[in-house]
Amino acid sequence: MIGDIEYKLEPVQASSVAADEIDKTFRSSCIDLVSGTLGGKVLGFSDEWFADALNLITPTAPIRQPGKMVYTGAWYDGWETRRHNSEPFDWVVLRLGVASGTVEGFEVDTAFFSGNHAPAISVEGCFSQDDDEVLSWKGGKGKWESLLDIRECGPSQRFGWKLQKPTSKQYTHVRLNMYPDGGIARFRLFGHAVPVFPEDVEAIFDLGAAQNGAVAVACSDQHFGTKDNLILPGRGKDMGDGWETARSRTKGHVDWAIIRLGAPALIQSFIVDTAYFRGNFPQKAKLDAIEWQGNGEPGADAAGWTEVVEPSKCGPDKEHTFACSVKDRPFTHVKLTIIPDGGVKRLRVLAKRALEADGSGLGGVKSLRVLAKRSVGVEVVMGKFGILTVLADQEDAKVAT
Repeated sequence: MIGDIEYKLEPVQASSVAADEIDKTFRSSCIDLVSGTLGGKVLGFSDEWFADALNLITPTAPIRQPGKMVYTGAWYDGWETRRHNSEPFDWVVLRLGVASGTVEGFEVDTAFFSGNHAPAISVEGCFSQDDDEVLSWKGGKGKWESLLDIRECGPSQRFGWKLQKPTSKQYTHVRLNMYPDGGIARFRLFGHAVPVFPEDVEAIFDLGAAQNGAVAVACSDQHFGTKDNLILPGRGKDMGDGWETARSRTKGHVDWAIIRLGAPALIQSFIVDTAYFRGNFPQKAKLDAIEWQGNGEPGADAAGWTEVVEPSKCGPDKEHTFACSVKDRPFTHVKLTIIPDGGVKRLRVLAKRALEADGSGLGGVKSLRVLAKRSVGVEVVMGKFGILTVLADQEDAKVAT
């Protein structure tokens, strides 16, 4: 089939990732740059007759409801277009949930689409401050660049691809192409946020936020809710979008999660938020930090962890603010320990960037301006507690006409 497709892309060196290896490959080192909970947005699409394109960026796994029918036919938890597409492919344009990002890999999940699944896909990217211009390209070439050339898919399974070399270029938008039509349940774009840091070197902001480059790299358990939720913006919508561990039955048990900060930090304080966790919040929380200079990521038992918040009582459904006891040393990672188990919605690490004498960050990255405004109303601003926040307009996604 691929040889018959008229729309050609530059070849990309990428290897397939087995379905049961996708999370292990990406989740400890990357974030999903287009996740709806991160602020990813569907800007436009060629068609969504049977199922909404917005479902593609739902953070939870797709579900099935056999026998459920709607006006257009059977209900599907994904994006599904009409049959008999006269164009080479259907497409959906997505704006990243961060100011910009570099890309390391992709996941396309066709769960429960069988007989109506996408036979093949490709992914293109661009850097633009003008959403309207990006949408004007519709299904044409425009200024799109090949991120993943055409790859075959199949029915009801997860497909992953890892770039041989992560992109060095930053992107703000991607277009997912589906050849020629059909259905896809979920799309994940794995990579790294390129944050916009304050120009004021004394600014205190959240260096534990995904938008500012943080990644949740490891945890002891995530039975009910993933560690990745700890670094998302906002306070969520219910108990389902936090980090929650299984009930412990062992005396002395604790659970932990490790966050790699967006930049080396002089930590001033923390916020441990138990929003919506009303009967299953941890009894206490403890925080440690480390300046890691070894290979990979520090383990929970690595030498060098420093206690910066002693075990402190927690309560239900509230933000707990704790002062950092060590404010004059740079740290690269923090470890949140909950005693003995339970759920935490968000962790905020309010800090100054640790700077070299020339004003660059440790590692040589200079400060960028705090305001970065796009013509469509996306703005990076300093919000409560100095946290960098991405505000986006709420226009409906536009279907091509």
